[in-house]
Amino acid sequence: MPQLNTSTWFITIVSMIITLFIMFQLKVSNHYYYLNPEPLATKLQEHTTPWETKWTKIYLPLSSHQR
Repeated sequence: MPQLNTSTWFITIVSMIITLFIMFQLKVSNHYYYLNPEPLATKLQEHTTPWETKWTKIYLPLSSHQR
């Protein structure tokens, strides 16, 4: 049974790791990151709906007493 030649494995694995590292660095360098991120001030919006100004009552059929 022939022996497996592993003499080129080291250079193959090292070159693969270096290539992946370079590709990852190029991907990350394409993104823009804020130097000092600050939260945005959100403004509360007032909703004008007809049911806010008047009193309403919800009638549920199951909660009514039947005699």
